[in-house]
Amino acid sequence: MITKEMIERINALAKKKKEQGLTELETAEQNKLRRAYLDTIRGRLKNTLENIEIVDDPKRAVTIIGEKDNLKVQVKDDSSFIH
Repeated sequence: MITKEMIERINALAKKKKEQGLTELETAEQNKLRRAYLDTIRGRLKNTLENIEIVDDPKRAVTIIGEKDNLKVQVKDDSSFIH
């Protein structure tokens, strides 16, 4: 989970790196924080993409499920749908 404090620390380290450079310890901390930030963003994106439902016809919804190399399409038909 990304906290406000993490983002503030990432920004503080980026600013310090630009102005005067970082120590080895600060560089390691910056890398660790960036990795945690990116992992969280990627996880949120993956979750969002996994829950997308495409409706191309009011009677039919298409959901894409699975992993990157093993995608499947699930189709839900509602034959009782009334226009």
